[in-house]
Amino acid sequence: MSENGEEKLLAVARHIAKTLGHNNTMSDDIFQILSNFDGRFSRENLSEKGADADSRACAALDHSLKSLDHRISHHVSSDRPIWADAVHAAAFLDAVDELVAAVAEWNHLASDKAVAACLVRAEDMLQHAMFRLEEEFRTLMERGGESFGLTRNGESTEMPFDSEEEDELDDEARNGDEEQIPVALPVTDFDIVIDALPSGTINDLHEIAKRMVAGGFGKECSHVYSSCRREFLEESVSRLGLQKLSIEDVHKMTWQDLEDEIEKWIKASNVAVKILFPSERRLCDRVFFGFASAADFSFMEVCRGFAIQLLNFADAVAIGSRSPERLFRILDVFETLRDLIPEFEALFSDQFSVSLRNELITIWKRLGESIRGIFMELENLIRRDPAKTAVPGGGLHPITRYVMNYLRAACRSRQSLEQVFEEYGLKEYPKLDDRVPSSSSLSVQMDWIMELLESNLEAKSKIYKDPALCYVFLMNNGRYIVQKAKDSELGTLLGDDWIRKHAAKVRQFHVHYQRSSWSRVLGTLKMDSTVSLPPNALAKSMKDKLKSFNTMFEDICREQSSWFVFDEQLREEIRISLEKMLLPAYGNFVARFENVPEIGKHADKYIKYGTEDIQARLNQLFQGSSGNRK
Repeated sequence: MSENGEEKLLAVARHIAKTLGHNNTMSDDIFQILSNFDGRFSRENLSEKGADADSRACAALDHSLKSLDHRISHHVSSDRPIWADAVHAAAFLDAVDELVAAVAEWNHLASDKAVAACLVRAEDMLQHAMFRLEEEFRTLMERGGESFGLTRNGESTEMPFDSEEEDELDDEARNGDEEQIPVALPVTDFDIVIDALPSGTINDLHEIAKRMVAGGFGKECSHVYSSCRREFLEESVSRLGLQKLSIEDVHKMTWQDLEDEIEKWIKASNVAVKILFPSERRLCDRVFFGFASAADFSFMEVCRGFAIQLLNFADAVAIGSRSPERLFRILDVFETLRDLIPEFEALFSDQFSVSLRNELITIWKRLGESIRGIFMELENLIRRDPAKTAVPGGGLHPITRYVMNYLRAACRSRQSLEQVFEEYGLKEYPKLDDRVPSSSSLSVQMDWIMELLESNLEAKSKIYKDPALCYVFLMNNGRYIVQKAKDSELGTLLGDDWIRKHAAKVRQFHVHYQRSSWSRVLGTLKMDSTVSLPPNALAKSMKDKLKSFNTMFEDICREQSSWFVFDEQLREEIRISLEKMLLPAYGNFVARFENVPEIGKHADKYIKYGTEDIQARLNQLFQGSSGNRK
């Protein structure tokens, strides 16, 4: 062992004896123990008479500090970047290492006045060295970004994930100003990682970070790192076209503007969680390799602002208007967050990001509540739709078109909606107790909406004074409902039994229509009451019946030709059923009419319609006017 080393060892032993020996007896015992352990730790060497040894040890420390001060000051006072020269950088780091080691080695002897004085000087030197390291760290970050992660004005700045309408460069840049325009690295897909700094620069940053953490300046290093990287991230975000909007700003936007902003948000969220954040995580882990806490803290500081911006926008959407037309865009936001949750939680898995993870889940659930609220608003819309004005010709009601097309479109996101309704459950719905117990919450929800729609349509049908037109209205809307439900996710949710049941209801409406509209017409063709009449009376009765038939048939055809059946197949089904009902009865009546002797060859004078004429008039039914064919 060198002389300085032995003096240091004796100084440590003397310090122990002084610290533990509260009285002479204890001191004697400690001296004896140390002496038995090593002959150099004799009472003479450790006694107060060895104080000159303490002086020599302090002198050695003082000499070491003076040497380090000269070496460190040479670099700290330099106007040129230290890392411009690899040799100078290595020398500076070596000096810092020695200073940190010296402070650590002598720190436990700080109760000694002479040692304490030296340590104060050492701490001051260390602070100056750390300030210079911080400055060098910042310079490396900035220059590394300029040379590697950014492009200069005049070069291509387009990014594949830019907003479609990219912001133009300002006038100064257009005119050739030399100021750099920072632009995030271009990407073509999500399976990439952006290396925003050259590998050599990252290694240099790691070496500096290692010294700053060892010197107790880890937080300062993290703050410098995060402030530089935030600038890069903010520039990347700006190239995505995403605005910083408050909740109030979002709520004031027109729906068209908000839709556009949601589109940008979806794109930005995917780029952030799949490209930008993983790239920052990778860079942090490399710069702060071996210092997990510093890496986690730095990553959170870099990405927290942008992550909060993304979450705040989603939250503003969630707590905004619950108008039904907003469902589909809110579903987009809900699904985007849901799909990004695993990657987000994996990136922000450290202790510093607990609040971010919790906020993400909270906002995602709030979006689900908003979707549930939108369906409640849809229910209210159906309930409140007034039954004051009849649809001309008994055609399709706008509420039927709206609700059925809305539900069909909504059910394209069936998986997400089932997730929402299973998560938040359902209120008690009346008249749905006969549903299969295994029915999903979403199918019950859809069944309930259909129940409300049908009730609303039944109330609207009562506006029509003519019962036949009432049933035409119900036929039209019932047929449309069945058609839209059939062969779609909506029909799958409602079930085959529901489809069959409602198709049967449409057929029943058809039967009611025929009875209410054509039963009296058929009644005029009945012959039961004329069987026992004398010939003259029979002839008169049949003439009256035929006249009544002609009048009633003409009136019905004239009126119902303005009625409208939207579905061509249904229209044909009604005509065919009318032909099957009318033509045989009419044909039999005409045949008997022609055989009455008192009428005989004058029958043509009274027979206005032949069978083909009847068919032709029936084919003119339900054509409607141009207004109700839309």
